[in-house]
Amino acid sequence: MFKSLSLKVIIFGFIFTFFSSFGQSFFLGLFNSSIRETLSITHGQFGTIYASATLASSFLLIWIGKKIDDVNVLKFAIFVTILLSVSCFFFSKISSVLFLFIGIFLMRFSGQGLMSHTATTTISRYFTKSRGKALSIGWFGLSSAEFILPVLIVFLLTLTSWENIWLLISLLVLIFLPITSYYLVKNINLDSREKTSETKVEEENIKQWKRSEVIKDYRFYIINLNMLAMPWIATGSFVYQSFISNSKDWGQYIIAQSFMSYSVLSVITLLISGFLIDKFTSRKLLIYMNIPLFLSVLTIIYFNLPFSAFIFFGLLGVTNGLANLLGSSIWAEIYGVKHIGSIKALTTALMVFATAFGTALFGILIDNGFTIEKIAVVSGVYILASISALFFIRNRLNPVNM
Repeated sequence: MFKSLSLKVIIFGFIFTFFSSFGQSFFLGLFNSSIRETLSITHGQFGTIYASATLASSFLLIWIGKKIDDVNVLKFAIFVTILLSVSCFFFSKISSVLFLFIGIFLMRFSGQGLMSHTATTTISRYFTKSRGKALSIGWFGLSSAEFILPVLIVFLLTLTSWENIWLLISLLVLIFLPITSYYLVKNINLDSREKTSETKVEEENIKQWKRSEVIKDYRFYIINLNMLAMPWIATGSFVYQSFISNSKDWGQYIIAQSFMSYSVLSVITLLISGFLIDKFTSRKLLIYMNIPLFLSVLTIIYFNLPFSAFIFFGLLGVTNGLANLLGSSIWAEIYGVKHIGSIKALTTALMVFATAFGTALFGILIDNGFTIEKIAVVSGVYILASISALFFIRNRLNPVNM
């Protein structure tokens, strides 16, 4: 079973993106109310701690993440899984503001950061011709988690404490991930590639950018303006889902159920866009990525009915599906794969930074009396500005030939 090396790489990516969910904002946000009640802190205080811990993790990720270009994938994966298990265990022991900061730092670094970085870098480096489809299946792991876990966790919180849930997660990670990692990627090395006649020719013809060169390219920053819109807006929405629920009078179960529309549409978009990327390239699809995100903030501004929650999170899911794939493939297309780990460590760190920014901004605005509708207006202005900047360089995104 699973004898094909390509299939094993895809399954590895699926599993790692699924387990990255434990450090993702949608998952951590499910424990927002419980943790604030335990520590007696406000929305703004939680947001500040969350943002500062996330920001700190992004700086460390730039340094640690690039090591995937230098060491065997299996060794890197084992390190990441053990770190994730330890992080989950520590999170179960949160009893003070300091412990909350450390716990969030560890979860954002190991879960959201390194788990997703390991999955997408491994797939992006290995695949060339079918990179889009491979990434779409790999990211399906996170979408599956987004579909399953919110309702499951809300149910489990009625049966046991949030601390016990995190202990169980820690044990699951420690038992399951190292074994599956060994089986799936023990034969993968830094030079392993999808077997196609075009792979070697493509690597020889396209300039393989180093990270030091990438940060001097103006296109990198304009693309990132668009890539970072989804992380900070979605993170703010996930972390402060209880605030949105109370503002709109939707109820906690409506929010949990609406995550299903988010995950379903994210999956559908993943599957469709994977084929579209392989056919048209990421560079041509990028301009359309944040249009559903803009429509989602319009939904928050103008609609209040409970069904609006499903529309809002559904549109977020469409952009999430596009952003996950494009954020993984666009850099390989433009800058090559030789130094993709180092480049993606930087872009992943920027993404993590954006989530910190979103959490802090939402928390500050909420504490200063902003309604969710006014916050949505701020988000919409940013989205339009970033799309406009990308529009002017849309024809300058081709890779540099050798």
